[in-house]
Amino acid sequence: MHFHSLPLEGAYLIEPEPFKDDRGLFARIFCQQEIREIGHTKSILQINHSVTFEKGTIRGMHFQYPPKAEIKLVKCLAGVVFDVIVDLRKLSPTFGRWHGEMLSSDNMKMMYIPEGFAHGFQTLAANAELLYLHTEFYDPKYEGGVRFDDASLGIDWPLPAVTISAKDRNLPRLSQLSVCF
Repeated sequence: MHFHSLPLEGAYLIEPEPFKDDRGLFARIFCQQEIREIGHTKSILQINHSVTFEKGTIRGMHFQYPPKAEIKLVKCLAGVVFDVIVDLRKLSPTFGRWHGEMLSSDNMKMMYIPEGFAHGFQTLAANAELLYLHTEFYDPKYEGGVRFDDASLGIDWPLPAVTISAKDRNLPRLSQLSVCF
């Protein structure tokens, strides 16, 4: 696995090193020993899988407040998504900045998202599937989010937004968050 630092401190793009032969390929998507290279020491406590049917759908921007803040590793299993993170750490020099990466079943890349970041994505193909590894259990009491279209963030989504849940449309703007990171 190769770890590439992203412009937002503590976030990484992870590229597996697949083994290919005439049968197909094999790639490791998680190794506790290798991921220690970037300082990751927490256990994976929950793994989630999502399927998004319609191209152009946006899900996000989600996070959990402390004490349930979580690190996420996100991998696209089918299709392609524009995966976005936003730094919500008030003392961070990159507070309020975003970064996006194309994740696809073809490129096999993963996004490593530290605690204190919001996460979301837009599907660039129908029936996109994502796998999420979490270092904390989901707890609705600590659930948070920020609007995908907050002008102060200026996220440059590649496609017009087609489908967005009512819940995500009603998330607060960054200026309205009571961020505790």
